[in-house]
Amino acid sequence: MKLLRKGLIRHYRTAKGAGEQHIKKRPYLGPLLGVVLGFLIVLVVLTGQNTRTLRPSEGHVVYLFEGSHRQVLDTKEKTVGDLLNKLPSLNLIDQDVIEPARSTPIVEDNFRINVYRARPVTVVDNGNKLVTLTAQRSARVVAQGAGLALHPEDIANFSQGSISENVIGEKVIINRATPILLNLYGGQLTTYTQAKTVGDLLREKQVKLSDGESVQPAQNTPVTANMQVYVLRKDAKVVNLEEAIPAGERVVQDPSLSFGTTVIRQAGAPGKKAVTYLIQSDASGAEISRTIIQEAVIQAPVPQITARGSTIDISGDKTSVMAAAGISAGDYGFVNYIVSRESNWHVTAQNASGAYGLCQSLPGSKMASAGADWVTNPVTQLRWCSGYASRYGGWSGAYNFWASHHYW
Repeated sequence: MKLLRKGLIRHYRTAKGAGEQHIKKRPYLGPLLGVVLGFLIVLVVLTGQNTRTLRPSEGHVVYLFEGSHRQVLDTKEKTVGDLLNKLPSLNLIDQDVIEPARSTPIVEDNFRINVYRARPVTVVDNGNKLVTLTAQRSARVVAQGAGLALHPEDIANFSQGSISENVIGEKVIINRATPILLNLYGGQLTTYTQAKTVGDLLREKQVKLSDGESVQPAQNTPVTANMQVYVLRKDAKVVNLEEAIPAGERVVQDPSLSFGTTVIRQAGAPGKKAVTYLIQSDASGAEISRTIIQEAVIQAPVPQITARGSTIDISGDKTSVMAAAGISAGDYGFVNYIVSRESNWHVTAQNASGAYGLCQSLPGSKMASAGADWVTNPVTQLRWCSGYASRYGGWSGAYNFWASHHYW
């Protein structure tokens, strides 16, 4: 061993000396070697940037929230329901509420699921008490779930029970509206109101008295159940028609849900209105024109309340690819929503029609305009996708279109 070691050292010194003599004879070799070495370093760095890898999402990380408790799960299940079926320890009952719905697909990492446990709530309706087990957070929905029929004008509110009234925990108090027979120019309609006087009723129903019109009984008359209120117009030929009032929608941003997820918290219902037309006729009695002279709300619409997820939580490899493609951080949520549903972040994804890549370009060769490496480079593909999104005014518009049509 010692002889071998001495032989290696002697060989190294001989080679080193020869190399030094070689360089001394050719002094230009030192700078030349430095330039070559620098070129190789730059080439390695650039090659590393162009071959950025992307981890496809086969399994997904899911956050399961129950109150203040968060459970982190790693799953390959396809839907919320499939995952929950694998968790019998949750001991879910029919009255528990799961958001989003069990049929919602899990197609992205850091997906959020909320579990709301049912609790007993006492519903108080005109002195009658009914205990129901519910996880709902809308007082109106709780009352309806307990089997009570509510008019749109009925009011339901949460309150806290007390021992003195023999109610423990939460309660929902129903404030019933008063039924009224409203006669508009000879047309009788049944409506409901929270108004205390006839004048308040007219203002609530948006009935405006014009010159020559009157109301009976007087406007300061207290409202009582099933009383008749007449709105009269002198020397006018009118016709009353009942028309629908759209329910409308109220959207609330909910950070407890993942971006792009929507949950209907309250179903909407259209209202009704009585429209009174002033009819003008010719000498033969044929109608030649009609003008709206009154619109009265008979049944108020109930708006649909939609909770829309606002939490954006995207894994680092995806954000780095989006950043490299020049996508603004404010658009990451829109991009992740579309790409997760189009290709599940598989760079080489291809469907039966021939659509290819992260955004499912059809054909995939269109992406060659963004770079020759479009087949395997996620950065190149996303650069092309950004150009494609411009037809919708950008990624935000593309997201809105995809959410409505389920394609883009």
